[in-house]
Amino acid sequence: MTHTGNDTAGKTCEVDGIGMHYRTDGDRAQPCLILSNSLGTDLSMWDAQAAVLAGDFFVVRYDTRGHGQSASGSAPFGIERLGLDVVALLDHLDIARAAFCGISMGGLTGQWLGIHQAQRLTQLVLANTAARIGGAAPWQLRAEQVRRDGMAAVAGSAAARWFTPQFIARETDTVARMVATLRDQDAGGYAACCEALAQADLCASVGMITVPTLVIAGEHDPVTTLDDARWLQQRVAGSRLASVCASHISNVEAAQAFTAQLRDFLVL
Repeated sequence: MTHTGNDTAGKTCEVDGIGMHYRTDGDRAQPCLILSNSLGTDLSMWDAQAAVLAGDFFVVRYDTRGHGQSASGSAPFGIERLGLDVVALLDHLDIARAAFCGISMGGLTGQWLGIHQAQRLTQLVLANTAARIGGAAPWQLRAEQVRRDGMAAVAGSAAARWFTPQFIARETDTVARMVATLRDQDAGGYAACCEALAQADLCASVGMITVPTLVIAGEHDPVTTLDDARWLQQRVAGSRLASVCASHISNVEAAQAFTAQLRDFLVL
């Protein structure tokens, strides 16, 4: 299968019985970089990074299962399934190894890949994430809430979790667009990912990661804190820690600084 140039419309591949939506930017002959979105977003969250990095990488973005244009399926799933979805996408594209950058939930997916599928990775970037994000009970409650009341139940408070007050005041269009994306998500798919996060605890196994790893933290992130990032960096041998002046969705709030850290690490 040959993929060259920018795939602006996106494509869908079948993974484990569901359709997974993805997009490619850049030349297939370049090294591959996969970008994995956070909970409640879609692959468009990576627009700024793809625009810069497509000159040096074959950038593959995808909507995590249950998000954007990717279906969730009817069966419950965990972090293993989210990791295997990435493996299946690599197989679909006939790519043996790729660099992987995931943010928040995508960072948990990256940790699972680093532990269980290291042979498919060249480098690993874990942004605004933790080996365990929150506790099981709050995730289960959020899943129940959106199944019962829909996405409006969480969309109203999302901006304050994602961005600093200064960014919210300054970049009203960007914030409104991302909140609208969250509100438009499929409630069942979002809830299923909440349930996966409730069970995802990689604290005992992240020390097994041997892939060259960069951990990126948002200095003002209240969800996955700078201390969470330090904890990860201290347990992944040889990993590096970088921080940017942002809250939880740091690749959007501090796009230029985030992209510079990502690029500097990947081109080492």
